[in-house]
Parts: sequence; structure tokens; C-alpha cells
Amino acid sequence: MASGFGKIVVGTYVEIKRSDGRIHQAMVTSLNEDNESVTVEWIENGDTKGKEIDLESIFALNPDVAPDEEIAPSPETPPPPTPTSVKVNKIAKNRRTIAPSKNDTPSRDTRAIPTRARPLQPQQPEPAPPPPSQQPAQLTQAQTQQQLQNESSHQQFSRKEFGQLSRRKSNCVKEVEKLQEKRERRRLQQQEIREKRAQEVDTTIPNYEIMYMIRDFRASLDYRPLTTADLIEEHRICVCVRKRPLNKKELAMKDLDVITIPSKDVVMVHEPKQKVDLTRYLENQTFRFDYAFDDNTTNEMVYRFTARPLVETIFERGMATCFAYGQTGSGKTHTMGGDFSGKNQDCSKGIYALAARDVFLMLKKSNYKKLELQVYSTFFEIYSGKVFDLLNRKAKLRVLEDGKQQVQVVGLQEKEVKCTEDVLKLIEVGNSCRTSGQTSANAHSSRSHAVFQIILRRKGKMHGKFSLIDLAGNERGADTSSADRQTRLEGAEINKSLLALKECIRALGRNKPHTPFRASKLTQVLRDSFIGENSRTCMIATISPGMTSCENTLNTLRYANRVKELTVDPNQVMEGGRPNIHAVNQLDFLDDDWLSMSPQRDDLKLLCEQNEEEVSPQLFTFHEAVSQLVEMEEQVLEDHRAVFQESIRWLEDEKVLLEMTEEVDYDVESYATQLEQILDQKIEILTELRDKVKSFRCTLQEEEQASKQINPKRPRAV
Repeated sequence: MASGFGKIVVGTYVEIKRSDGRIHQAMVTSLNEDNESVTVEWIENGDTKGKEIDLESIFALNPDVAPDEEIAPSPETPPPPTPTSVKVNKIAKNRRTIAPSKNDTPSRDTRAIPTRARPLQPQQPEPAPPPPSQQPAQLTQAQTQQQLQNESSHQQFSRKEFGQLSRRKSNCVKEVEKLQEKRERRRLQQQEIREKRAQEVDTTIPNYEIMYMIRDFRASLDYRPLTTADLIEEHRICVCVRKRPLNKKELAMKDLDVITIPSKDVVMVHEPKQKVDLTRYLENQTFRFDYAFDDNTTNEMVYRFTARPLVETIFERGMATCFAYGQTGSGKTHTMGGDFSGKNQDCSKGIYALAARDVFLMLKKSNYKKLELQVYSTFFEIYSGKVFDLLNRKAKLRVLEDGKQQVQVVGLQEKEVKCTEDVLKLIEVGNSCRTSGQTSANAHSSRSHAVFQIILRRKGKMHGKFSLIDLAGNERGADTSSADRQTRLEGAEINKSLLALKECIRALGRNKPHTPFRASKLTQVLRDSFIGENSRTCMIATISPGMTSCENTLNTLRYANRVKELTVDPNQVMEGGRPNIHAVNQLDFLDDDWLSMSPQRDDLKLLCEQNEEEVSPQLFTFHEAVSQLVEMEEQVLEDHRAVFQESIRWLEDEKVLLEMTEEVDYDVESYATQLEQILDQKIEILTELRDKVKSFRCTLQEEEQASKQINPKRPRAV
């Protein structure tokens, strides 16, 4: 057994090769003589794993532990015809070298098996006939003839011993032959498996090689999915991931599922890659979050671990926020709003309704019942930087900041609700008029951020607020170079709002003194959710499992991972190699022109500087142009409305003047004076409006030029 296993003993560390091609060290825990293999164990992601590997594979990667050739050292003088001399002759035959002389002792062989040389030494003193090489020294007569006879007898002896050697093999030779036989058997088995797979493979599957790679990789995993028995942990910022099943469109095109969730907090992405020689392989990327939900998880299960722990926060005078983030068609609206049946949505199974149900259950508890709290709901959407009330026929709203630096959504209607059914009715009304459109990923795609809020009031004053946000598809944020201006503005606003949202959540987790909430309308509206010690946030990143969505899925996971990255160690004060306080003092390095501009632009500048890996200088210039465009658009519209109202007054004044001229003796001078005043007012106001419209058109051209110069950077791999 020792010769078969070479230098391998229990406790030895050897290199092993995994099924995905990775090579790493593992410890030998047992030697299996019956099937000529060893059992190894290693630690991966905190878990102990093991497998059984045949000796051939071990020796191929670890030649230093393979068994050496079984070669005995040659004695100083040729031995007599004993078993020892058989070994000497055997070496000569196997190595195909000349017969050994008295001083021909290979140093390598002596080092190879020193333990075998010791038992043979006591045999040397035994009486033995003198070797043929010494015969000429002892005989003085007929020297040449005797030497020839000795050589002839020696050759006969060698042939006899070689015959015995052919019938007797060393353990090393036997082991090599066994390895060869096993190798041939395995090759035949692999050939049969390939032929069988070739018969079973559906030729219509375009990526069947990748499919088998993923299947083989998953077969080696130990699955421990999240269950209802798992504990719900307390997090100020909770980031989790939800995988949806393959949809009908993906199944029809036979797309592959490249997402694996082996445990309750791990997500693995099998990204297909191709080498220079066109060989295809998998790059398995692993992400870890607070929770990971597979494609069999229900909305109730997701709600249990994400939004449900936040409900109690609003009863304790806190602010809670729950986001659904991901690619279009990845299941955000399904998670927040409820199950879809075609275009019809069952609102009772979404997080909106489940949160409302628990709010009304909490109101019935004795410690909260005495507070006499009232429940109100609002539902609005943010589209291209504009806010629309979904409960008031999509009326356009204005977001302003009052003297106390509190953000107010002017005109937003709050509807009082008495039960869960009232909430469901409001959700149905809001969803029916939400901005949506058809995309390649989804026939009914959300193109705006939808914000549903449950507000608790006590005697008219706010007691707590729960904001549930269904974000727009994150892949639209990358579409900022489109030829269509509306698509560009839509993508730019989504891009900016997602960056601002990430920075605001990170500021909340790090307790930063400054939060760049003014950088987008979304974070501006949700300002009170990011300010204060009693604020909690949960992000649900939804991902698509298909191979065609692999790039967007990786972007979603990197974004979610970046949000949670800085909340692991709240005492850490360094971020990206720079002190954290540097983020607050960024404004010290801005130009004087920036300091004189609005706080919104200050936050935008700060936001882009904090995301240098993702935002190029050209993209920042584009965001700046878009922000200026949105501001000027609001100013032009406001001035136009004012001119319209003034025009109605002018018409009334002109009507009075015309009625005065119908009199026989009207005052001509008074008529001319009043008409001149009206015309001067018209010219002044209309000229001012015209100048603003001209500036607005110039801003439109600047935005278009900036969009052509965009060179966005890819998000860094986390």
C-alpha cells in the first residue's frame, strides 16, 4: 500500500483540480486502497467540503509525491547469484544500460530507496565465489582462455536471471500498468458518455455546451436555500436579491438559466466566456448579500424578510423605505405591486398590500391603539424629473423646499384609508395610469419611479412614514446616447436618480453629515427617509436568470453590492483610499461659478465626484446640461402660464377700451394713453418670455451636443 500511494500520508496537502477548472490545495484525510484513491477536504466560504480523487489525478498534479522507481543500489563488488544480483540485473535491463561494474553505482538510485538497501548489507560477508571480474587477478596460467570461459558462464547466468525477471514484476511496474488500464477504461467511458450525450442533445439548443458546464458545476454544490425557519436579522440597511423564473419568451428561445442560489445569502452568476482559441468556458462570480431568494420564493416570503421588519419602525416615530431595483422585466413591479395575469395585476399579493395589512394589524395592539393614529396613503410617480399624482388624474406637482429646508410636494393628495381594501383600491387606481411602455424585455414595462407611501398621523402631525418604491428599469439609465431626446432625458434622469439613491443610502449607513439628496427628484422627495437616526432602508435587487440578460444582471448585483459595501463596518473611516470627510469637503475645491449656483448642482457635482469609476467627465457634462434643461423648462412653463393669465386681463382691458370708443364723445387722448400702456406691458412681458425661450432652445442644443460626446465608463467589478 505504501508503494502504491507514494509519499502520500494522511495530513499531506496536495493540489487538486475542481470540476470548474480551478486548482487549489486540499488535505488528505484517508487513503482508499480498495479503489486506489484518496479522500481530501478543504474549506470554502466557511464550509468544509470534500471529495474522492483517484491516484492518477493526484500524481499528475503532484509529481513530487508520486512513487519512485524501485531500484536497489549496486554494491561495490558484483554480488553472487542471489536475489540481490537479480535486482541488479533487472535494473540493467529496465534502464537499458551496460552491466554494472564494481564502481558503477547510480547516485540517484541510492537516494531513491535508502530503506531497502539496509536489509541487503548483512548478506555481503557470506562466502561466495569470486566474481568474473576478479578471475584474471587470481589466475596466472591460461589467462585468456579462462577469462572467455568465465564470460560465457556469466552470460548464461544473466539470461537465466532475466528470464526470472520477466516472470516477476516490481510493485512500481504493476502500479503503472494499473494506471494505464484505468486511463484506458476512463477514456472509453468518456467516449461513450460523449456519444450518448450527442444522441440526447437537442440540436435546437444554441448553447448546449454551456448548459452541460453549468449542470456539472451545480452537481458539486451543497444547496441550503432560505426557509421560513431562518431567523430574521435586524439591519438598518438590508440588501437582498431575488431571482425570477425563466419567462415564456425566454423558454421559447431556449435561453439558459445562468443564476444559481446555493444558500440563503449567496448568488452565483455563470458568465459564459470565450478564450482566444475559441474555447468556451464559465467564469463563476459569487456575490454575498443579507438574503438571497431563488425562483421558487413567493412574495409573502420576500416580504417576511425585507419589508415586514420595517413596519414597526413607523410606529416608533421612524421613517422606513423599501426599494425594488433591477432590470426591466426582472420582477420589480411583480414584487411590489402583486402577481400579474396578463396585464391584470392581483394587488393583494404585493408588498404594498402586505405592508398595509400589517399596519392595520399593528393599530389594533393595545400599546398603539391608545395613540389614536390615523392612516393616510399617497401614490405618485417621478418621470423625467417631473412628479405626477397618480391619485389625482396624474396632475403635475411641484417639489419645493421651504424656509425650514423641508421638502414639500405641492398639491400632493393624501387619501385616508381605514382598511386594507381601501389601500388596494388606491393601488389599482394608481397602477392604471402609471407611465409604461413596451420594451424588448417586457411588453408592459415601467418607465418611471412609482412611490407609494403609508403615512401615520397623530392629531394632524406626522408620526411615521413608510415609502415603498418601484424603481424604473436600470438598463434605461445606460441609454443616454439615444437619437431620441425623450429617451435620452428619461435615461439620464434614471441614471442620475439611481446614483443619488446609492449615495444617499451609503450616507445613511455611514452617518455622513451631508447627504446629496438634491441631486435628483427621487432623493429630494425622499429626503426625510435618509435624515435622522430612526431611519431604516431595505433594497430588493431583482435579477433575470437568462443568459441574454447576464450583463444587466451583473450590473444590478454590482450596484446592490456597492450599496451594502460601506455598511459592513460602521467604524471604518476610509473610503477608496481617501478619508471619508473628504466627501463633505468636496465643495471646497469647486469653482466659484459652482458655488454661486443652486444647491442641486452642488450635489450633482459631489455625486459625480464620488462615482468617478462609473461617471466619465463627458457623462457629467451631459448630466449638468440635462439638469439645466429641466430647470429652464420649468421656468419657461411657469412664465408662459403667467403670460397667459396676463393676456386674459389684457383682453378685458382692451374690451373696455373698445366699448368706450363706441360712445359719441369718448376721450380720444385717454383711449390712446391706455392702449399705449397695454401695448408697452405686452411688449415688455412677451420680449422677456421670448428671450427665455431663446435661451431654452440654446440649452436644448447644448444637451444634444453633450449627448454625442458621452463616453461612459463601465462599472468596476466588485
